[in-house]
Amino acid sequence: MNAEPTSASSEEPATGETALSETASTGTSTVRSRRRRNRTVARLRLAARYLVLTALAVVIFFPIYITVVNSLLQPEQIAARPPTLFPTDPDWSSYSTAWSQGHLGRYLMNSFVVTVLIVAGQVVTSVLAAYAFAFLDFPFRRTLFVFFLATMMIPFEVTFFTNQATIVSLGWYDSYLALTVPFLATGFGAFLIRQSFLALPPQLRDAAELDGAGHWRFLTRVAVPLARPGIAALALFSFFGAFNQYLWPLIVTRDERLRTVQIGLKYLRGSQIDQINVTFAGTILAALPLFVLLIVFQKQLVRGLTAGAVKG
Repeated sequence: MNAEPTSASSEEPATGETALSETASTGTSTVRSRRRRNRTVARLRLAARYLVLTALAVVIFFPIYITVVNSLLQPEQIAARPPTLFPTDPDWSSYSTAWSQGHLGRYLMNSFVVTVLIVAGQVVTSVLAAYAFAFLDFPFRRTLFVFFLATMMIPFEVTFFTNQATIVSLGWYDSYLALTVPFLATGFGAFLIRQSFLALPPQLRDAAELDGAGHWRFLTRVAVPLARPGIAALALFSFFGAFNQYLWPLIVTRDERLRTVQIGLKYLRGSQIDQINVTFAGTILAALPLFVLLIVFQKQLVRGLTAGAVKG
């Protein structure tokens, strides 16, 4: 009498387990298909990103490549149409001609001297000003910092003739002082280093005060070492800006021994007008230090620009 109900009850759990396993397998296959779809979409996005970056790199580096190619060609080959993109018989003598006859060695040395002095001055003044605005408490600190940043909005051309008249009145015309002193301080540098200082934990300053460290010790032992990425970025920006100056050195110097490399390229073009390949070679030699610095210190540049991006 009780056999049939027992058999029916024993079959019901088996049917439920089968349905549960089928549901689980369906859910697993759905999750796997979603993961495969997400991986495919991620790969397509990565490929599109690399494609865009490659196209931008080609656009940026193509003029540089053409300059290198033209420096290895003869003037008649440069003027030929269609242009030569791959030199089969490169002429490397244009570089030695640009170095010797164009006096690029002396011009590069002048540029390095002026650039090093400007970079050192901007780093020192920016660090000191940034420390004052970040850690010192004095009246109208924020107002003064706003006025300090307002100098970044004034184009250099506005103060160009005033600075020139000041240089002449001080008797600094045709000297290294004229090439460096007007650029020993920068509002951008103070802003950049201040952001790096503000990103430091405030507990460091409190601990330094408890330890008896003064402002100078805290600046040199704690703040500056921890803000090295920002300082390195400022040094690179200052180097690029000072090294590429053209108009100011042209106005405040007359002595050929004080000419910088950008002025030297102008005179090289005038003296080698029938050998345009020498001018291209000189351009590559003048830009080579910038390329080396950018490649070697690109990580420090990115870290310096992103440091202090949250706090401000």
